[in-house]
Amino acid sequence: MTSFGGDLLAVALAGTAPDERPLRHVAELPARGGRPQRWPDWADPDVVRAFAERGITRPWSHQAQAAELAHAGRHVVVSTGTASGKSLAYQLPVLHALATDPRARVLYLSPTKALGHDQLRAAHALTAAVPRLREPGFGVAPTAYDGDSPAEVRRFARERSRWLFSNPDMIHVSILRNHARWAALLRGLRFLVVDECHYYRGVFGSNVAMVLRRLLRLCARYSSYPTVVFASATTDSPGATAAELIGHPVAEVTDDGSPRGSRTVALWEPALRTDLTGENGAPVRRSAGAEAARVMADLVAEGAQTLTFVRSRRAAELTALGAQARLDDIAPELSRTVASYRAGYLAEDRNALERALAEGRLRGLATTNALELGVDIAGLDAVVLAGFPGTVASFWQQAGRSGRRGQGALVVLIARDDPLDTYLVHNPAALLGKPVERVVIDPANPYLLGPQLLCAATELPLDAAEVCALGATGVAAGLVDEGLLRLRNGRYFPAPGLDPHGAVDIRG
Repeated sequence: MTSFGGDLLAVALAGTAPDERPLRHVAELPARGGRPQRWPDWADPDVVRAFAERGITRPWSHQAQAAELAHAGRHVVVSTGTASGKSLAYQLPVLHALATDPRARVLYLSPTKALGHDQLRAAHALTAAVPRLREPGFGVAPTAYDGDSPAEVRRFARERSRWLFSNPDMIHVSILRNHARWAALLRGLRFLVVDECHYYRGVFGSNVAMVLRRLLRLCARYSSYPTVVFASATTDSPGATAAELIGHPVAEVTDDGSPRGSRTVALWEPALRTDLTGENGAPVRRSAGAEAARVMADLVAEGAQTLTFVRSRRAAELTALGAQARLDDIAPELSRTVASYRAGYLAEDRNALERALAEGRLRGLATTNALELGVDIAGLDAVVLAGFPGTVASFWQQAGRSGRRGQGALVVLIARDDPLDTYLVHNPAALLGKPVERVVIDPANPYLLGPQLLCAATELPLDAAEVCALGATGVAAGLVDEGLLRLRNGRYFPAPGLDPHGAVDIRG
């Protein structure tokens, strides 16, 4: 019995030369049924109706469980598979709060602009569908506040929006730095949503942890204690990781109740080149990017909407060009339906590509990991990975872009010519049978903690107890010795004229 993904794999294999045998392993992942639940009793009927108009008649079990916890004021992380509908877990309690309290504010944070813009579009549609949120005094005006926002939009976001879409960078360098101007947001903040929180790892994650703690600290100064809702891909110990990000216990929801279509996962090793050898005559394989371009073109020609992940911006451009060149030969009418997507594009260009992909007008897209995160793209038939993305969690996150809405799909990992990729395609259990990694952060890293303490003290003088709770007494003492902080009556004050925010790059 063949599967949809298996049929697409046959198309990809048909495009190889007769003497090439690139396939190293095929795994058929079975479909999974969904477990729907009743809407919570507290859910506003108009909010429920708004979801129904979007085709959501009942929440899945993990959505209902996480929404209940958030509504009850519990910090919660929902850590389930790609395309499992994690957004509803926060949208339901958020919309309820906005519809019942005209002073309520919501802050949504994402690590990438693509994801933030996607969620902003969903927020506009949902709030427009709830009559109460169109009444005087209850308007929401969801607004993006990021590096692309012009001055007039930033002013509107500060003065009018009750649902702000931003990122940790803007929180650090703008909102916390100028918190008095954002008093309405901080005073009324009911929910803080941290989407794709597994992205926050290493130095970036450690800095984000301090940014979030600084944010919650200022909220308390303005007498608000928001509930934090995290959304994460499947990772190890998501509750513990989320707790490290904010310094408070976080409940975890990990049992995925959403349906999933069958998925064919193929591990692929490009053939050896006959026209080129490496050092000392070593054989050289065809590049993963060139192979991915050919596979994507063949799948697009077959009618399959395909997303190809590559490792660099340049590779995204070259892979798209390679696919277009092949389509010029085999299906010229489709050549212009393939494009590239990467960071660095203008906002309007990114948005146009996202819309074209979501609407099906774009049939093939070569992208960096800028589209790895939760952009809601329906109907993708295949995902091609030009090289292992570095972690098992990222592999499944990228693979999960395929088969949305429950249909079958194909995932092809094309090995790069390096030892790790070669090992994985020849030892599939090391990839397909391995648990996902835990996200590792270290907010107590003294090299990061010092600059963060300076920012926090500039925002609001630090109590000695706060510094002790962070394990930063020694770091603070060093800053006092350097003349950057002043200790008076058990409180740390910034030195006159200190303005540290601009010098602290939270991404590294």
